[in-house]
Amino acid sequence: MAASLRLGCQGIVRSFVAGLRSRGRVGGIRLLHNTERQWGAQSVQVYMPALSPTMEEGNIVKWLKKEGETVNAGDALCEIETDKAVVTMESSDDGILAKIMVQEGSRNIRLGSLIALMVEEGQDWTKVEVPSVQSPPSATTTTTAAPDVTATPPKVPAQPGKLGVRISPAARHILDTHGIDPKIVAPSGPRGIITKEDALRVVSQKGDTVARVVPPTPAVQPIAPVTPQKPAPPALGIQRPSEPPMSIPGKPLAPGTFTEIPTSNIRKVIAKRLTESKSTIPHAYATTDCDLGAVLKLRKELAKDNIKVSVNDFIIKATAVTLKQMPEVNVTWNGEGPSQLESIDISIAVATDRGLITPIIKQASNKGIQEIAGTAKTLAQKARNGKLLPEEYQGGSFSISNLGMFGITGFSAVINPPQSCILAVGRSRTEIAIAEDEEGNPEISKKELLNVTLSSDGRLVDDQLASMFLDRFRSNLENPINCALV
Repeated sequence: MAASLRLGCQGIVRSFVAGLRSRGRVGGIRLLHNTERQWGAQSVQVYMPALSPTMEEGNIVKWLKKEGETVNAGDALCEIETDKAVVTMESSDDGILAKIMVQEGSRNIRLGSLIALMVEEGQDWTKVEVPSVQSPPSATTTTTAAPDVTATPPKVPAQPGKLGVRISPAARHILDTHGIDPKIVAPSGPRGIITKEDALRVVSQKGDTVARVVPPTPAVQPIAPVTPQKPAPPALGIQRPSEPPMSIPGKPLAPGTFTEIPTSNIRKVIAKRLTESKSTIPHAYATTDCDLGAVLKLRKELAKDNIKVSVNDFIIKATAVTLKQMPEVNVTWNGEGPSQLESIDISIAVATDRGLITPIIKQASNKGIQEIAGTAKTLAQKARNGKLLPEEYQGGSFSISNLGMFGITGFSAVINPPQSCILAVGRSRTEIAIAEDEEGNPEISKKELLNVTLSSDGRLVDDQLASMFLDRFRSNLENPINCALV
């Protein structure tokens, strides 16, 4: 009796959970939005998910499951390159991967595009019903559609006089230069965009029409005799025209004279953020030199105890300690004013094959120099492998960019919005100076100086505050023991 009752309750629970799962909720938690169960077609549609807050499209790097393989909830389906890193997409449903709609290597797949189909266990996955209506990927994608998928209808050129004309910047410049209305140009680009070639074609046609329509200018009869003038002396050399000739846009480069390089999503985001930073943030710069004598001496002593740390690790710790001493610099711009941050999270710039990314050392002021060294090494390796998690690169309160290992003496870095500052670190240099010993006798001293430049947001950190920050930072770096760097 008890066993029958228990089995009955379990059946009710399974039915209840199945009902919640079909509505996208289990245990009060909403399932991943990248799948949608189509009961009529007996399939589960897998869509391109948003794997980062700023992601608008992604690239399919690799499928980790093959068609016909069993998939459990939580299994890795594929690797997707977002605008930040390569992220592994996990399945939120159990079943069988029936059909891969977007193959490996496909680029610029928009969010919500159908990328795969799954069926429930026990069903014939080879007879999965492919939906006729799908979310189309972006126009620049290289996805190859399955042969049994309904093709996208051909694009229709925009009609003259129709509102909402789409035009590329190069084409707009050409048409504005020649005074041509964009509405009379027939577009040939993707999604009805007027391309540079369309504009050049209309310009050439307009020139031919003018040459055919305008009649020859009749000869002008003289009204009065003209007083003869002395002939001008012969010009020496080549005469230049009084007015420079009008610049006419040239034709596009001929095929074979250039190679198009595909742009990764990461580089697109970098370009967008750099443009936003330089065009919206009033950058101010301040530079100073720091004496590395005490840091190099302490580093050698730590090496004797098999503790390996770099100069950059000392710089990270000195920056975190300075931010703790000067919390007014540990702020971000929220669109209307400053926001004070409670946590000191240092973003370190790491160069990768996909572009520059800034993993974060969180709570850096509370970490010792050895812990900072281990964390920085781990994050840098994950960044180069494209394995950073979103929480490991999103956020941060202050950035550090070190190009000293590339032989760069000094440079100015671009602020990473919404942060207020970024510290650019160059390579160290040796300088010889004459100083006095304790008895007042002159002696030659050698210093190892490090050049650092602070880029600050003038809306948040004025020149005086930036100068005070650099002075305090230099003092902390030159006295690593005093500021408890170890």
